[in-house]
Amino acid sequence: MKRSLEKFVKAVALSGTAIVAVLAARVLIAGQPQSGAGKMSTETEPVPALTPYVEAHTHFDDKDPEGSVRSALAALGRQNASKIFFLTLPDTFDRSGSFDAEVMLPTAKKYPDKLAVLGGGGSLNPMIMKSVATGDAGPEVQKKFRERAEELLREGVVGFGEMTAEHFDGATPYQYAPADHPLFLLLADIAAQHGVPIDLHMEAVPEAMPLPAGLKSPPNPPELHANIAAFERLLSHNPRARIIWAHAGSDGTGFRTPDLCRRLLLAHPNLYMEIKADPLTHGKNYPLADGKIKPEWLKLFEDFPDRFIIGTDQHYPEPKDQQQRWQEIVLLFNQLPADLRRKIGTENIAHIYGGPSASSAKGGKAL
Repeated sequence: MKRSLEKFVKAVALSGTAIVAVLAARVLIAGQPQSGAGKMSTETEPVPALTPYVEAHTHFDDKDPEGSVRSALAALGRQNASKIFFLTLPDTFDRSGSFDAEVMLPTAKKYPDKLAVLGGGGSLNPMIMKSVATGDAGPEVQKKFRERAEELLREGVVGFGEMTAEHFDGATPYQYAPADHPLFLLLADIAAQHGVPIDLHMEAVPEAMPLPAGLKSPPNPPELHANIAAFERLLSHNPRARIIWAHAGSDGTGFRTPDLCRRLLLAHPNLYMEIKADPLTHGKNYPLADGKIKPEWLKLFEDFPDRFIIGTDQHYPEPKDQQQRWQEIVLLFNQLPADLRRKIGTENIAHIYGGPSASSAKGGKAL
């Protein structure tokens, strides 16, 4: 798998070089989309990325996987994306209609060079939430958890996700589990053994705190548990487990700052982050201001060039009549220096998804 990913990255780099001039001209003609614009202008053509990138975090319509695939494949050219990763939503057993990777795998496998699927959000994640609720994380629970994780790997998932340790109510119910819960630690061991990453959604809560303003309780709880210390215990539990902290730049509590990201990246070489910028809901600590990358975020990306990938949380089929999440990320991506675009766009994916023989992550500069 690692060799094929390396070939993929080289091919992407070569093809990207050939079209940079054309795409740069399109950027100048189309102009930059306004951050937070929401509705798409019918007069402005969406701007593609200057160089190819892998979109590592998207979701699909479980009732229309073929339509989701058609939409994603059609979007590749508009975005100048080279590959799209589909993830299942982090869910619970309490909600009817939950699903997992089996819904998407048969269709996505028809396009192995363009699509990949992560799994566990609809089965492993609910097993963790049930274990938290019941207090049972004993041998039988762990046995069933391992069997399900290994079943997903046999079926063809390339990683586990979207998992969650703190998720506000939305498309799925509010969810909380300690990041160092025994089943999360077991998943880290399984992921390390098989050389696949864990993609984790977790709002940053350094200390117990009231629910942030703007969020309703119920369905969210009035108080949030501290989770950063437990997250660090998960990262330290098995340093060979590559853990991707989703949604950097889309902060729901105000504590996912560049400074917190920097501290954790320095302390944990197996930690990676996906960059997300939602044009419809900026959240806190947004990486853009008036369409420009904020200096503190650019410095973080430059100091840790091997630790970030693109993960927009885009949904397919694309929602109609609004600016798409991928457009905001491309706005950010096109402002990065060319060497940093190459790393964040494609090279880091090859390392993270490169299998058991992938070398240890490089640390960043403490500047």
